[in-house]
Amino acid sequence: MTDQARNAPDLPRLIEQSLEALAARVGDPAPLVYDRLFALQPDARALFVGDRTGAARGEMLAMVFEVLMDLAAGGTTGANMIRAERVNHDGLGVDPEVFASFFGVVAQVVRDGAGPDWTPQMDTAWDLLLARAAQVVGES
Repeated sequence: MTDQARNAPDLPRLIEQSLEALAARVGDPAPLVYDRLFALQPDARALFVGDRTGAARGEMLAMVFEVLMDLAAGGTTGANMIRAERVNHDGLGVDPEVFASFFGVVAQVVRDGAGPDWTPQMDTAWDLLLARAAQVVGES
């Protein structure tokens, strides 16, 4: 177990609970995530022009949830995936700010989607998780 995981033993549980609350209230959050992303980063829409069915967006979001859960648990797979995808996205012409902003977009959708099930503990957990993700992105 890493020092980060020892410092926040409830982090994986709180992140999982928030995602469960989101799923219970919203179902598939992908449309909400990408609507918010495109509202904040309009140029990002062009990157998905070939994704007519939304399948690529859904797969990307599922991967992000897996990465975030691994980061929450103090694993290394999520951090390594962020580093690799940062390079891949750079090769696709994705602005570093757009790449980095995606995790915050996801957190906002989870927070909003969880509605009254959202707790102050979840808020703290997501703040910590976003800080971890930002640190990894900054290292890339």
